Amino acid sequence: MPLRWRTYLPEWMQNSLELLIPGFQIVLIIAGAILLHSMFKRVMKRAGNHYQFPHELTMPVTVVVRWLILLSAVLLVLERLGVSASVLWTAFTGFATVGAVAFFAAWSVLSNLFCAFLIFVVGPFRVGDHIEVLDTAEKLGAVGKVVDINLLYTTLEDSTAPAPGTLLQIPNSLIFQRVVRRWPQGQSLPENKQHTAIQALGESPAAPRPATFP
Repeated sequence: MPLRWRTYLPEWMQNSLELLIPGFQIVLIIAGAILLHSMFKRVMKRAGNHYQFPHELTMPVTVVVRWLILLSAVLLVLERLGVSASVLWTAFTGFATVGAVAFFAAWSVLSNLFCAFLIFVVGPFRVGDHIEVLDTAEKLGAVGKVVDINLLYTTLEDSTAPAPGTLLQIPNSLIFQRVVRRWPQGQSLPENKQHTAIQALGESPAAPRPATFP
């Protein structure tokens, strides 16, 4: 019944429908994938501008979503071309297994990336702040000025190093496992947290005592 309208078409067109209909569906799938990817890029761009996300943070998310959309479009196209569902399911489970293994293998890297995203969204500190990363609130830890935050590390200019300019690179995941003491930008760092070693080196050394003999 639903295909009765075909009888009103010319015979040459009826033979072509077996190719035209799947071809039209494939074109729609490709166009939908391109449109979805374009919309997602716009959303990520607006979110990056609004929350001031760095390009290094939004780019991996965009790439992952792009590949997910591409993979979904390929599976739908193969289904329209007549590939059986069992073959598609086997291929999907195989890709999912490989992806799961790769995910656990790169968990430390991915955890740092996710923590970098949380740092930019939640804002426990910003570039220009002074922070101290502590094991506990009673023990001293790494202290310095935040000079950079990337996908893997938070970089501090060490405030207790013997010379200024010494950098500390702390994994982002470690930031969320430790107590963080913060001095916002514009607030001076306490003197006991600054370059005490430099001050000690700046003092003139005591003259050696002459040797005495009985």
